[in-house]
Amino acid sequence: MTTLAHALTEVHRRIEEACRSAGRDPHGVQLLAVSKTFGADAVADALTAGQLAFGENYVQEGCDKIAALRAGCHPRREDIQWHCIGPIQSNKTRLVAEHFDWVHTIDRLKTAQRLSDQRPADRPPLQVCLQVNVDGGANKSGAAPQDILPLARAVAGLPHLVLRGLMSIPEPVEGHAAQVERHRLAKAVFDSVALALQQDPPAGGGHPPRWDTLSLGMSGDLEAAIQAGSTLVRVGTAIFGGRPRAAGTPA
Repeated sequence: MTTLAHALTEVHRRIEEACRSAGRDPHGVQLLAVSKTFGADAVADALTAGQLAFGENYVQEGCDKIAALRAGCHPRREDIQWHCIGPIQSNKTRLVAEHFDWVHTIDRLKTAQRLSDQRPADRPPLQVCLQVNVDGGANKSGAAPQDILPLARAVAGLPHLVLRGLMSIPEPVEGHAAQVERHRLAKAVFDSVALALQQDPPAGGGHPPRWDTLSLGMSGDLEAAIQAGSTLVRVGTAIFGGRPRAAGTPA
């Protein structure tokens, strides 16, 4: 077993133990391998070890990796699911719409509209999550909790997107109990929007919202996120190791 395969096995063990502790089915939590700053070879190694879903923070870097994997000869290259989990500048929406399968970071209707307009007609609808800033962190992206429901209704009406749920990156806190409480802020927003959409389904020409994804938790707090209700954890360091030192920050 390779080092990376061993790391993936260990992360899955952590997820399973966290689910058992929370009384949840481990099949209800998806692992997203965050491969930012690691090359296509690392993604290919993880793919060989059975990991299919990958998250990229930097749009151009992600597109380069997507192209490299598609051009390669890995037998499972067509099975990869690519998630954009970083901020999206207006001049990058077309790249995201053309190359990614999921987007986790929509916090403005303008971004969602551009993604829908620029999604190629021959590709399935883009799966999207809304990013919520649950604790008002000044350096965090995301819409305010009170703005999520109207944003959800608007995004649900866009023809080339499917609304899947919420993503949040709360301010870090020390201790498992404090982490759980911080993540539960996002779970509360998720549940309130789910109820509102069920009671009053959005009208319009878009796809019906599925609202089944709560993207919470990373390498250091995945157990707390799962206890709070996360359905998808975004794990990078615990799989790939420390981030390589880069000469510059990709866009």
